[in-house]
Amino acid sequence: MIRTGIFGGSFNPIHNGHIALAQSILRQCDLDEVWLMVSPLNPLKQQSELLTDTLRFELVQKALEGVEGVKASDYEFHMPKPSYSWNTLQHLSSDYPDREFILLIGGDNWAHFERWRHWKDILRNYRVIAYPRDNYQGTINCPLLDVSSTEIRRRVIAGESIEGLVPAAIIPLVQQYYQ
Repeated sequence: MIRTGIFGGSFNPIHNGHIALAQSILRQCDLDEVWLMVSPLNPLKQQSELLTDTLRFELVQKALEGVEGVKASDYEFHMPKPSYSWNTLQHLSSDYPDREFILLIGGDNWAHFERWRHWKDILRNYRVIAYPRDNYQGTINCPLLDVSSTEIRRRVIAGESIEGLVPAAIIPLVQQYYQ
């Protein structure tokens, strides 16, 4: 079985913290791959500042070029909206029977996991790894980089540098898309 971590998110935009976290979990939890699952619609988030699905996926793909073991996925783009983790995991398991899928979530989501649709089914059928986030504990320890997509968007609008916050390869695109 290929052990594949599913790290879902808006990635609006992807940043170095996302990538470092995925790489850390990949090594620490002995996974074969981590898929950054670009979410078309998070039922728990506001959508007003969300860049289009296609552009966010393009940024994730470009940001991950040369990053071993971490892949961009648009799998949820082809599923009914909103995308719930239980549905995604069930479809992935059916489409990729040679893989064991592990759900990767932030400690903030773990603290409120009972709000997720089919959360008991997820726990019964899949391993869940929670990483620390925003003063919430996780089930593993990972380095946290002090960077957020919100801050990156704010900096772009203010004309401030985003160097070191996102991979150098996507800086021009992030500046263009979030102006």
